Amino acid sequence: MSERTVTGNQGIVVAVDGTSGSGKSSTSRGVADRLGLRYLDTGAQYRAMTWWMLAHDVDVHDATAVAARVADPVIESGTDPLSPAITLDGVDVSEEIRSDAVNAHVSPVATVPEVRARLVALQRDVIREALHGAGIVVEGRDIGTAVWPDADLKLYVTADPAARAARRALEEGGSDAAAVQASLESRDRIDSTRGGLAVPDGAVHLDTTPYTLEQVIERVVALVESAKARA
Repeated sequence: MSERTVTGNQGIVVAVDGTSGSGKSSTSRGVADRLGLRYLDTGAQYRAMTWWMLAHDVDVHDATAVAARVADPVIESGTDPLSPAITLDGVDVSEEIRSDAVNAHVSPVATVPEVRARLVALQRDVIREALHGAGIVVEGRDIGTAVWPDADLKLYVTADPAARAARRALEEGGSDAAAVQASLESRDRIDSTRGGLAVPDGAVHLDTTPYTLEQVIERVVALVESAKARA
């Protein structure tokens, strides 16, 4: 795909890719809120698809079975960075998609080509709509490589594995950090195999390990402002 993101008065697209637990979500929401941009969590869409498959007794390890039902769920993503709700068939599933069951099964669902094709199409629709305003910050694992490679600013956010695990364990209410780290590293291997986690061409690599969230947000805001000035 090749689309110009800034033409005339169109808004800006910021693609934020990287590993789980590295601060992508918090950084993306903070930057979007600070700059008056929309926000899209593409991972939530994959989680919503997974939740729907589980709820409808689809064998998520059977790619053919998943592909056969991929067009059925109605997925809508809210783009308010302060309240990025996601609905499935008209019902808010923001909490349900963070369940252990979804955590355990989202990777096999995300590897199904038909799932990726449908969700990437939805993501591009959201981005195009946001271009009529100030723009959007989009976070995921393949935004700058596959979803919107012509983004005005591409970031690749990482952190030390131990730091990532500690952050995610805290988010999950004190989960065992070692178990969380093993889960994160397993997810990384799966996503690398399916084409995610590649550093986009021209991306700025941010290692968030030694920085506070506010420091990372300040850095990214400055990068966005610079990109806007060049557009």
